[in-house]
Parts: sequence; structure tokens; C-alpha cells
Amino acid sequence: MTRTRHNTSHLKLIVSVLPENPGVYQFLDKDGTVIYIGKAKNLRKRMMTYLGKTQTGRTKVLVSKIHDIQHIIVNSESDALLLENNLIKKYQPRYNIQLKDDKSFPLICIKNEAFPRVFYTRNLIDDGSQYYGPYTSVVMVKTLLDMIRQLYPLRNCKYKLIPENIRLKKFKLCLEYHMGKCKGPCEGLQTEAEYNGNIDQIREIIRGNIGNVFTYMKGLMQKYATEYRYEEANYIKEKIKILERYQSKSTIVSSTIRDVDVFSITDDAGYAFVNFLKVVNGAIIQAHTLEIKKRLEEDRNELLPMAITEIRQRLSSTAKEIIVPFRLNIPIADCKITVPKKGDKMKLLELSERNVTYYRLQKLKRVNQSFKSTGTDRILERIKHDLRLSSIPVHIECFDNSNLQGANPVAACVVFRNARPRKREYRHYNVKTVKGPNDFASMQEILLRRYSRMIDEGLALPQLIVVDGGKGQVNAAVKSLEKLSLRGRIAVIGIAKRLEEIYFPKDPLPLYLDKNSETLKLIQYLRNEAHRFGISFHRKKRSGDLLRSELDNIKGIGSVTIQKLFSEYKSVEGLKKASLADLVKSIGNAKAGIVYNYFH
Repeated sequence: MTRTRHNTSHLKLIVSVLPENPGVYQFLDKDGTVIYIGKAKNLRKRMMTYLGKTQTGRTKVLVSKIHDIQHIIVNSESDALLLENNLIKKYQPRYNIQLKDDKSFPLICIKNEAFPRVFYTRNLIDDGSQYYGPYTSVVMVKTLLDMIRQLYPLRNCKYKLIPENIRLKKFKLCLEYHMGKCKGPCEGLQTEAEYNGNIDQIREIIRGNIGNVFTYMKGLMQKYATEYRYEEANYIKEKIKILERYQSKSTIVSSTIRDVDVFSITDDAGYAFVNFLKVVNGAIIQAHTLEIKKRLEEDRNELLPMAITEIRQRLSSTAKEIIVPFRLNIPIADCKITVPKKGDKMKLLELSERNVTYYRLQKLKRVNQSFKSTGTDRILERIKHDLRLSSIPVHIECFDNSNLQGANPVAACVVFRNARPRKREYRHYNVKTVKGPNDFASMQEILLRRYSRMIDEGLALPQLIVVDGGKGQVNAAVKSLEKLSLRGRIAVIGIAKRLEEIYFPKDPLPLYLDKNSETLKLIQYLRNEAHRFGISFHRKKRSGDLLRSELDNIKGIGSVTIQKLFSEYKSVEGLKKASLADLVKSIGNAKAGIVYNYFH
């Protein structure tokens, strides 16, 4: 590696001694930290582009932080692309694109050991084991592994099955052997050569080369049949059927396309997305989308070659042909680059482009949903503006009265925090001091009771109170607040049902909000929730009163027994359905007989 020290007076002194060869360059800041890594067909010319024009945005910031430049000369552009990719992963510079890490994606591992295990994992360990993936679907991985286990008995134990341990009989057969899921290599009942032959076929299946496995199995089935080993031949036949079912689920695109990698790209200001399809023997066997976070003003021509190199390295792809949407400005080593215009390859590219577009749209939807979930501040600001409040209404409470011709008067209070219901804070109230149907007096009582208690307990008061009703309900609420010296500290509004008018204290004219406004929709949600909560409580109370009145007519049943029956059966209908045995358990033999005979 050649190194050039930085002359702070002029960056051109750094660039003037750089060679005009392909290579990789690294920008270092004053602390010696690598802040950017790039590749170039001509190192000196590439560096001049940073100095020869006025830079803007993040590129301008990057150039201002360059203190030192290091470079590595390579033989070709494709070598530079590979080296750049490896160095970016090693140093993870601040101003380079960020490739989304795949540690969380599922992989299939063939362990580097005697009698290798085959299993699903999310952890890639550098121990010589072979990893296949990443797969975007756990279901796909488990389906593939289930099919493999049906075809080949494999061990899943972690024993160290070296020849010496097997010879010394250090291990015993386990339940897997007796269930037919393992052939017992731990006790030498299966040779390593036979086991490794199965592993070779598993590798072919995972890679999508099922044709080779078919050929081998059909030949083996024929061999067993000619030797009159019909049970073994039938066993192989069942395996072939399993493989055929698996193959039928693969997406067949064209039998003439043997082994190609398909890439497409879409991007926006902040991110790029690259889709990859792996096609083997005419079938798509793998699909993956790589997400790239932009750091500078990178375009698709820069991003796609880097993404191709990264994906092919991760997936160990050796395909000799790559299908892409446009001609790449950097060659890919040992690969034919195809930009199709029509035919099966064009259909493949269009399929990849649909996939990457769909992925990007899904991501945008997730972002929008996340924004909606975090858009509470915006909604609350809108409510504050529309209702002319002095503070943001983070905590809102809504009240509703419920009675039937003055009987069983109750009230409900629902609580919203950050524009969402907090159901564990909902409260029911029995109206205690008001006689007859007087909604205004009921509203006064309930607000007085609730907020006097909150003050006594030192609880935080709401910023906004909503009452179900018009001017009369609002004035009643204000009177309660005045008694508690809370007038002016809590805003109060009412919503009238007929035209959904919003009423304010001492304002004769209501406010009419747009029917599609977020403010009106939230107020309606509060009102409807309070009404629902109050009505459900009122129904329960009415049902209980009917039961009590009915039980009062039964001679020989006192108040204690009535209370027990009420607690147990809640309603007349519930009590009528009770068996004599159930009643005996609740109130004893004598009284149970009286109640049962009364209803039956």
C-alpha cells in the first residue's frame, strides 16, 4: 500500500502523485479513521473529480474532512470492485453506502465435521462450514429441511464422531435411530462414505440441481429392481415422489435457461433496493432483496455493480451469466453480462423488477404506518389549533350520562392519552345525589366527584374535557370545575349529536369542523366510546335490578340470599336456566327448592 501525507494548504498535492492505474482509494480524517472507500479505473482522474468542480451536499462535507489518502493498485476494474466491497465491510466507513446486514436472515448450514449435520441457523460462523442462503422466508427453509430429512436419515446429535470414538464405542444409539430418522453412525452402523454421499446429494438439492439427484435415484431404483430388492426399490421410488412434489412447487420460468443470476434495481433519495433471482435448470430456486442506504449522491450505475458483487459473495454464486437492466460500467469477473430486450430472459428481468418494486412499496407502507403511529404529535397539534386550546391535549377525558326515564342513572368516563384510548383508566359511576332524569345535575355530580378525588390523590389532570351534549352539558361541567377552582386550568367542550356542533363555555355559537378533519373524528371517537362504555354498564345494572325485584316476590328468601343469587346468576334468565343441583350448591337445599319451584 502506497501512502501520501496530506498538505493542508492544497489537496492537489495529494492527487498529483497518484498513479493512473485501476485501484481502490481510502479517505482518512485527521484522527486516521477511514471515512470513505472508493474504486477507480484511473486513480488520479477519479481524485481530480473531487477537486475539479464545486461540490455540494454531503460530498462537500466529505471533501472538507479529508486529511490523508491511501490507495491500493490492482490489475483490473473487477478486482477493484471486489477489493472495495471487502474493505467497506471491514472498515464500515461513515460516508459509504450501508448494506443491510443479513445476520438475521435464515441460513442452511452443512457443518464442517465428520458425518455433517444439516440444520437451520441465523448465525454465520467462520469455521469451514458451508452456509446456503440467506433465505427471506423461514417457512421456505423449514420446508426444504423437512423434505431433506424425509429423503435422507441424518444425525442431529453433537457427538464428535471421529473413527477412534466410534471404535471405542463411546456413544450409544438414541431415539432418532429407533424412529428411523438416523442410521446410527455413532455405533458404526453407517459408513462415512455412504453418509457423505447423501450429503453430496443434499448440496445439489439446495443448489437447485435436482436433475442430477433424479438421475442418480432412478438408476439406483432400477438397480434394486433388477436385483429383486423390491422393498429397497420402492423406498427409492417414494423418495423420487417427494422430490417431484418439491420440484412442482418451484417457479418454472424456462427450461432453456440453465444457470443465471438476475438483478434489478430501484432507488429513491435515501435508499436503493436490488433484487436477486437465482435460476437453475429453468426454475427460480432463490430470491433476495438487498437494501442499500445511500451516503453520498450515488446513482444506479455505481450501486448495482457493488450490490451484485456483495450478493454473489454472500450466496457463493458461480453462475456464468448475469441478467441486468442496463450495461454495467464495471465488468464482473468471469461473467457474461446480458441486457435482454425480449424473450424469456426479458420476462425474468421483468419479474425481478416487479419484485424489487413491490419490496420498495411494502417498505414505504411500513414507514407510513410507522409515521402514523408516531404522528400523534401532529394530530394533537391539529386538535390544539382547531379548538383554540392553550396547550396540547395529551390527556383527554370524555363523559356521558345514561338512564331510562330517570331509572338507574349512571355515567361513564373514558380516558385518551396521546390520542389513543387507555381502557384500564375507564371508569363507571352510579349517580347518587340526583333524583329523576336530570342530565345536567348528573354531569355536575360526576365531574365534581372525579376531579375532587384526583386532586386529593395528587393525580395529573387532563388538558381537555369533552362532554356528550350541547350548551347545557358544557355549562354544568364548568360549574363543577368552578367549585374545585379548576376553571381556566382545564378546557371544556361539548359535542351535540344532531349536527356534530362543538360548543364552548359562554360562546352561543357552535364551531362546525370539517367532517373529514382529524379533530372531529377523534372527538367523535371519544363520544362514541363513552356512550358504548356507559350503555354496557347501564344494561348490566338494569338486569340486576330486574333480578332483585323478581326475587323480592319469593317468600322465604331474604336479602342475603338475594345478594348471593344476584352475584352468581346476574339476571332472571340466568337464574331460570340454573339446575336444582346448582342452586343447592349456592344457597343450600331448603332455599334452593323454594327458588327452583318458584321459576318452574
